[in-house]
Amino acid sequence: MFSGKHRDTGFNLRAAATLTAGLLAVSAPVPGSRHDMHAWRRSHFPEAFAEREGMGDLGYVGSGLLTPRRKPPGQERSTGDKVANHAINAHRAAVERAIAHLKDWKIFATRYRGPLTRYRGPLTRFPLVAKTATALPFYKKGW
Repeated sequence: MFSGKHRDTGFNLRAAATLTAGLLAVSAPVPGSRHDMHAWRRSHFPEAFAEREGMGDLGYVGSGLLTPRRKPPGQERSTGDKVANHAINAHRAAVERAIAHLKDWKIFATRYRGPLTRYRGPLTRFPLVAKTATALPFYKKGW
């Protein structure tokens, strides 16, 4: 789970948020460099949000979530596709802000003699650290 080339660990977290950037849920971390759909299927999100309409990026095509439309091979996107993608991505921006707030926790992003690095603690503790750090926003809301 450590990339020597990038000098970084690999975990994948799923996050659900409201359109006002309020965090709703965070999944358990999926170790390794895995595709978004793999992490989606391994999380509790498909069952938990089955009766709600959700949005995702192009990594979630085929998951039942509302996703932007892909560019057809060898063609340009139609004007309708561009307008639809813009509307979906404008709403998804709030979710990206919620995820950015999670990444602001110092335990997840620290500076050590140079550029921003990722989690530097023991990999065996990452699930507990992630659970604790993601519980704090819920505690702050009084949930």
